[in-house]
Amino acid sequence: MNDTNIAQNLIRYIEAGFPILYLNTFEEASANRIIRSVAREKRIIEWSSSYGYAEYSCSAGKYLVPPCRMGLNAVLEQKIGDDNEFQNSIFVIRDAHVALEDSATVAYLKELAIRISESVECTVILLSSIVTIPRELENFITILELDYLTEQDIHGLIQDFCKEYGINILDGLLEEMSLAFKGLTAFEIHNILNLAYSSNGELTKGDLKLIFDQKQQKIRKSGILEMIPVKEGLDDIGGLENLKSWLKKKASVIHNRKQAETFGVDTPKGVLIAGIPGCGKSLNAKAAASLFEVPLLRMDMGRLMGKYVGESEGNMRKAIALAEAISPCVLWVDELEKAFAGIGSGGSGSEVATRLFGNFLTWMQEKESPAFVVATANDITKLPPELLRKGRFDEIFYVGLPNEQERKYIFEIHIKKRRPSDLKKIDTVTLAARTKGYSGADIEGVVKDGIENAFADGRAELSTQDIVNAISNTHSLSEIMKDSLDKMSKLYETHKFKNASR
Repeated sequence: MNDTNIAQNLIRYIEAGFPILYLNTFEEASANRIIRSVAREKRIIEWSSSYGYAEYSCSAGKYLVPPCRMGLNAVLEQKIGDDNEFQNSIFVIRDAHVALEDSATVAYLKELAIRISESVECTVILLSSIVTIPRELENFITILELDYLTEQDIHGLIQDFCKEYGINILDGLLEEMSLAFKGLTAFEIHNILNLAYSSNGELTKGDLKLIFDQKQQKIRKSGILEMIPVKEGLDDIGGLENLKSWLKKKASVIHNRKQAETFGVDTPKGVLIAGIPGCGKSLNAKAAASLFEVPLLRMDMGRLMGKYVGESEGNMRKAIALAEAISPCVLWVDELEKAFAGIGSGGSGSEVATRLFGNFLTWMQEKESPAFVVATANDITKLPPELLRKGRFDEIFYVGLPNEQERKYIFEIHIKKRRPSDLKKIDTVTLAARTKGYSGADIEGVVKDGIENAFADGRAELSTQDIVNAISNTHSLSEIMKDSLDKMSKLYETHKFKNASR
């Protein structure tokens, strides 16, 4: 919800006499501006854990009571006995998630909410980036969310900054920066612009790295997503030509979003890549981010799980909101079947997993942002069938063991990466023929073993025989997991998933 919508809703709820509004936002400066714009003739009573108690008059444009160190409970205890103390006012409580941990504060706010419902003309606004609602206040609270800044908002911030400092910025760079800044607060954006300007007195394409570094900081601080550095591209994937061609088609849409949207093309949702371990599923997530030229975010479901009621679902909403704010991006959900394990099995863990699954499913169905989801799974038999229905993902691909031609290509990739000067001397055709049933990870393993053995024996170069010897000492994935792989292959054929290979 943008600033205008939030302001309109605040006015409606205040006029309707809603007792407590919970404004969930990272943009406290924007929230302050909005609250003051809707207060009109009302007094604003403020409390913050950092500066204490204050009273502000919007009509006078100044503090009637300057900030003073006074605890929230002391404020409430002093004022709650006299209805006139809160009459015709907005009571803003900052750092609300901290304040609501105190049972006495909750009791006072419940009493105040009841009085507001009966006769007191006051609205309590709880302000925090974390939603924490005690059960005693559930019936009195309405949640409003102030979204991250839009590209248009950021566009205006950059233009205002350039105007203030007399900077000329090219339209192309302005658009690129507006997109790159998505997911950052106005405060963070202003700091980065100041840093960029102080270095050379202008804004250049090189300043985009500052934005990327700040986004990495934001992701790290969130604690629920991680930004993965991407070095791999499609050329690092041996085979899987059907999947690679499909990703290239999606890349053309993502790189030309506005033209595609005008043409009637839907924003790509994502892809589920299922199949055998060690055959390139995770590598495809990294290659997709490289191909799309966007950040790669990894969502670890284990990090989402909280110890308090509702915390896990809150973390899921926060992760989704952050991914959407930073979009365009690739959101990688690895081992999806583990993420939603236990759904329908009963118990408290199952209930949490079911709610998380519901949140994720709804988002996948309704999302319109260019946050492209790459979900990988080893065993789709453990996935809820609702997730496999059309409309969640754009496509579901099955990745099997590489064929002979793909194995040859995989050998070439790994030898070239480590011993490029020896590649022409290696008989990759023979190596491919000798590794039927090997996964891509198996092949990488025998190449590494062969190179290590050649080095340990004091040879100056790698030979075909070094790798052949490593193959003879390796058991392939098809030997180790024969029954499981046969069962998996039949399942994927039954569901008629698209084969990632030609």
